[in-house]
Amino acid sequence: MDVHVGDIIEMKKNHPCGNKRFEVLRIGMDFRLRCLGCDHEMMLPRLKVEKNIRRIERQE
Repeated sequence: MDVHVGDIIEMKKNHPCGNKRFEVLRIGMDFRLRCLGCDHEMMLPRLKVEKNIRRIERQE
């Protein structure tokens, strides 16, 4: 997948706060994501994130 730091991704599943959009803060074996609804930050395995991405919005 072609995901970059700063991109906004829309996931298939909601965060518990009800939002589906996350900002990518770090990329590696894990992704660090920030929920745009509640500002909660989380680390998720790369395979899980790439499998659940619905749409990528580029930030330039």
